[in-house]
Amino acid sequence: MTTLLAQHPVPGGRGALRRAGQLRHTSPGRLQLLLVLLLVLGALTGLVAGLTATSAAAGTADLRDRAQPLLAEAETIYSSLAEADTIAAQAFLAGGLEPAALTARYEERLAQVTTALTSASRRTPEGSEAAEAVHALAAGTTRYAALVATARAANRQGLPVGASYLSTASELNQQTLQPTAQSLFQFASREVDAGYEVARSSWWLILLLVLVVALTSALVATQVYLSRATRRTFNLPLVAATGLTVLLVAATGVLFALQRDHLRSAGEDGSVPVTALAERRILALRERASEALTLAARAGDGPHEEDFTAAQARLTFDDPELLKEAGLMRQARAQHDAYLALHQQVRELDDNGDYDGAVKLAVGQDSTDAFAALTGTLDEALDRRRAVFDEEIHQAGRGLGALTILAPLLVLAACVLAALGLRARLEEYR
Repeated sequence: MTTLLAQHPVPGGRGALRRAGQLRHTSPGRLQLLLVLLLVLGALTGLVAGLTATSAAAGTADLRDRAQPLLAEAETIYSSLAEADTIAAQAFLAGGLEPAALTARYEERLAQVTTALTSASRRTPEGSEAAEAVHALAAGTTRYAALVATARAANRQGLPVGASYLSTASELNQQTLQPTAQSLFQFASREVDAGYEVARSSWWLILLLVLVVALTSALVATQVYLSRATRRTFNLPLVAATGLTVLLVAATGVLFALQRDHLRSAGEDGSVPVTALAERRILALRERASEALTLAARAGDGPHEEDFTAAQARLTFDDPELLKEAGLMRQARAQHDAYLALHQQVRELDDNGDYDGAVKLAVGQDSTDAFAALTGTLDEALDRRRAVFDEEIHQAGRGLGALTILAPLLVLAACVLAALGLRARLEEYR
């Protein structure tokens, strides 16, 4: 029994390879091997082409629908917290019953924080660092609002403890809430960067390129072999299959070249400037809040004024990522200089003992208008860069959905034509 099994092994991988090797020695066998090769390469090319287009389309859609909106929401949370802190300090300086306009703006900013947190929670993975930041911000914002409400109530009654509550609230905002919002902002920035990598689908494209080159080479080599073996110049089905493969290469190349160009523009002209502008807007708000808190605490050249100086040193308008808005940045620099001049006057009045005059100037129309002009210019630049991103990312996704379907269909048609072309030659041997 053992001898019989040894003499007649069970057919397996080696047997299949042996039969494939035998096919190489006959013309029909070689044609069958070429047909199998073309069909396998075609199937792989069609599969990878569809996966490449799907990956690029999904990455672009995720960038447009999740990553970039999350970045915008994180920026809204960050800047609204900073602005709420600024407005609360200004309203406190007014003394007694706060101006209705400031109260309305303060409540509006807190409402923006709440809305953005709700939206951001839907875009962050449960249990992630970002989700924990969202939960911490939601709880911290509630506590901050309660501290400000207590400070305002004490201030209306003329109690000195109001300034202490306001300082505690501001410390919570600037040292806990804003850093947490900044970490969420940084997480969202990393998500955007990762989104660009997925949308480019570089590894899928490389694999597709290798397979397309292999399929095209196999088609051309098959036609050369048939031309020599049959002494016929053209095999029309194979020529058509080659043409469809070239069409696939052209369509894929054009679409992905356009997609990458739009992705580059979305990054360089959209998300990168948006991030830079958002950071500068927050620095400006910190200046304004520190100015008001210095006066509220009657601290003179205390820690809040040091915070003002630190924010001022970081607030620049000539960075390379802002070149697309160079005109508005020149305008913002001039407006910032005008605001700094007024701030210097506030400090001189306070340092010379004219506290009431310093407060009047700090919350007066001149300072308010100067700062509003600065933030208005930054907001205009932000809106323009966001619009650029939205347009470019929309353009980047065009055609990818169609390619997801058309690429496999083109390759399938090429495989059918290749099979028809070789089958006609195989029929001649029967």
